[in-house]
Amino acid sequence: MIRVLSGLPDNVVGFEAVGEVHGSDYTEVLLPALERALQNQPKIRLLYVLGAEFTGYSGGAMWQDTKLGFEHLRAWEKIAVVTDSGWVRDGVKAFGWMVPGDVATFPTQDRAAAEAWVSA
Repeated sequence: MIRVLSGLPDNVVGFEAVGEVHGSDYTEVLLPALERALQNQPKIRLLYVLGAEFTGYSGGAMWQDTKLGFEHLRAWEKIAVVTDSGWVRDGVKAFGWMVPGDVATFPTQDRAAAEAWVSA
């Protein structure tokens, strides 16, 4: 499941992945929140937290993640991914160069630093 994070600056949209993330989480939670943010600003700063409760992605979620990234490619200004998962960090490093904005990963213990970085 993906839940929207509150208490972030107006220029940042935040999400936390909990348990297994499914394709419907993208279409019903993440995408609508991003679309709302894009109505108010031309670029999005994203905080995406995959903490201890995150267990993985379903096949449908992986497709939705890829599709979302390419459909909104020019919308990203900064992306901070907070995770202790090696495969997630490796994936961000492997594909982050394709994002026109800045992309960084942070360990879960540095979540506050990730929030500060993506907000600045």
